[in-house]
Amino acid sequence: MKFQVEENETIQDCLARMKAAGYMPVKRFEKPVFKENKDGSVEVLKQEIIFTGKKLNHTES
Repeated sequence: MKFQVEENETIQDCLARMKAAGYMPVKRFEKPVFKENKDGSVEVLKQEIIFTGKKLNHTES
């Protein structure tokens, strides 16, 4: 399952949300979101961070 770090959310908040849903992070993807200016130049607006989660197994010993 994929979890994206939302606006106004820290990476730690996203990881806590994953844990609460029963997942642990196994991969992290970052991709830039670009913005084109009026003069035609391009700049990075923000980084989009997405975690791929693996379902935790709760086995009792």
